[in-house]
Amino acid sequence: MRLIRTVRAAVLASSVLAALITPTPATASAAPAAPGDTVTVPVREALQALPVKDEGRAGYERSKFRHWTDANHDGCNTRAEVLKTEAVDAPAQGANCVLTGGLWYSVYDDAYFDSARQLDVDHLVPLAEAWDSGASAWTAKEREAYANDLDDPRALIAVSAASNRSKADQDPSTWLPPYEGYRCQYVTDWVADKTRYQLAIDPTEQAALSETLSRCPNEPITVTLAR
Repeated sequence: MRLIRTVRAAVLASSVLAALITPTPATASAAPAAPGDTVTVPVREALQALPVKDEGRAGYERSKFRHWTDANHDGCNTRAEVLKTEAVDAPAQGANCVLTGGLWYSVYDDAYFDSARQLDVDHLVPLAEAWDSGASAWTAKEREAYANDLDDPRALIAVSAASNRSKADQDPSTWLPPYEGYRCQYVTDWVADKTRYQLAIDPTEQAALSETLSRCPNEPITVTLAR
């Protein structure tokens, strides 16, 4: 079950970590972090390393992120794969990957659900927010990879449909999970996801993340960079 996250023990060499946190001329001789590199850094330092820029939604359409694909051609799309992985009690899988039965825990609202129909699979950093933060410059294939990211368990999460639709495309400056006990994990994972894709944050988002994280443990996050 993906609800309990395991922090991997891999620690990046100090020169790469320094390049991630403080990309200054003093570190120019060090190899910069690159796609495929795995970095481990305290979450507050990862937040400080994110670029801060104003965001813009011009040109955004949800269809520009092709999502719920079946990358491994096993008959189950990305949504179904997340539901199967995150089930507390496994559902039965029928024809065309129809899921029946099963039990899920929605961390956003601290509630259990016994039907896949009651759940949405949330893009932790919403597609529109990703667009605003840098994905507008990506290729269609890069946006498709983002929208179907099964390689990092923080990217997609099964939650109640009600909580996901309440969140919509908001960032943590205007929406946090109703269940307060999950908020530290939520903002920590938000920073990890933005770090993974080298997405920017806007000043209001930065302030909200910083304020929330000031009340949370400065947990190390381990991220394999996608960009």
